[in-house]
Amino acid sequence: MKLRLDPTRCQGYGLCQEPAPDLIDIDEFGYASVVADPAPGASEDAARAAVDACPNSALRLER
Repeated sequence: MKLRLDPTRCQGYGLCQEPAPDLIDIDEFGYASVVADPAPGASEDAARAAVDACPNSALRLER
């Protein structure tokens, strides 16, 4: 699985990092960047939670 970010949709809320701090980095303005792809298991679950937490659908998981 790959965690993808559409930076044009990110509004800098920073809500995605809380469920996936090992996968997503937040800059000083609150904008996200993906720093790692989820591994099967717990980090994949965290990636799904991060996707769900984004109010602007800026994150998605791809196979």
